[in-house]
Amino acid sequence: MLIHANGLVKIRDDMLLDGAALIGCGVTTGLGAAINTVQVAPGDTVSVIGCGGVGLSIIQGCRIAGASRIIAVDTVPWKLELATKLGATDIMNGKDVDAVEAVQEMTSGGVDYGFEAIGVKQTVEQAYGMVKRGGAAVIVGVVPAGTMIEFPGLDLVISQKRVLGSIMGSNRFRIDMPRYVEFYMSGRLKLDEMISERFKLDQINDVIQKLRDGKVARGVINFEL
Repeated sequence: MLIHANGLVKIRDDMLLDGAALIGCGVTTGLGAAINTVQVAPGDTVSVIGCGGVGLSIIQGCRIAGASRIIAVDTVPWKLELATKLGATDIMNGKDVDAVEAVQEMTSGGVDYGFEAIGVKQTVEQAYGMVKRGGAAVIVGVVPAGTMIEFPGLDLVISQKRVLGSIMGSNRFRIDMPRYVEFYMSGRLKLDEMISERFKLDQINDVIQKLRDGKVARGVINFEL
């Protein structure tokens, strides 16, 4: 592949490329949202809406940063189970409960950071609703162009809440990529568990469809199969 030098970084030789492929996008986006964009601190409480590859990486970033409570919200049971393995302390199915009310009740007023990893108007507004006074809603999911998000203006001011966007985990590519590789090699970052299935190159359309259908957390193309 011919790429610009700005898109290239050297990583250690013993890093497996399937794991490195995950870091290259989704993991960098999610991990960085927690570690770089808002700098989650030990003892903070967070909620994460959406437990796909990016959401699971946010959960891991919060765990690595020392968050005391990580509430994962999704509507797919197996994704919630995986979220628990990767660091979520609490899980809830958004189909079964009012997620905003449930988070507010569980945390006696809301979380420090409410992360949204889907990019849907409703869930962005839910992330804001889960945040306590002085907290921040962090929008990581890519909201479609032209979509307008609504927040109660009086609550925004009186509660002194913040709404933050995070693109690619606010990454510093040549600093963060080797750093995340070290997280993996030391056992702090779990990548193998995020790979639901490996595919041949000629199965790429199947992989994309499974992603659309929510049937894999992350699928990897192995060019040697």
